[in-house]
Amino acid sequence: MNADHLVKTGLLGAVGCFRSADRQIHPRDTHVVCRTARGLEVGTVLCSLNDDNPSPLPDGELLRVVGSEDQMLLTRLDKFRDRAFNACNQLLKDRGLSAVLVDVEHLFDGESLYFYFLGEPDPRVEALTAELADAYERKVKFRKFAETLAAGCGPECGTKDCSSSGSCAGCALAGGCGK
Repeated sequence: MNADHLVKTGLLGAVGCFRSADRQIHPRDTHVVCRTARGLEVGTVLCSLNDDNPSPLPDGELLRVVGSEDQMLLTRLDKFRDRAFNACNQLLKDRGLSAVLVDVEHLFDGESLYFYFLGEPDPRVEALTAELADAYERKVKFRKFAETLAAGCGPECGTKDCSSSGSCAGCALAGGCGK
């Protein structure tokens, strides 16, 4: 029996095929924790793929259904995300930069923070995001909005190197990311 699912992850709603670690089939709209190329992310199951629908190569692993402890962590991450959004907008205003901040995404790994801007931000905006990284003591990933829609992002927590070692030291979850 196939335990692959199409799952929507990330702020921009990327859809990928994720293989269930426990081989369970999860119903539509179930919130799940997935290991993606960017790290640990929370996603929403769109559908399971059955034997009539051949599975593409998986884009990652569906680790588990979001539980109450995960929900508490998500609440905390949302607060940091909102603070980072407000701080970035204030710094843009204080420095007279015309860049338009669209949104901020804080991945479930607790380490990766992505700022999404419209248009082509200049190097001063890149320096500003580096400053915010220092302020929040997190890795900040700078991505142009259109570029992210087209290409996605690079590897972080949850890569093959991480999962083959048996744990993920960069993960915000106690005891690692579930591997």
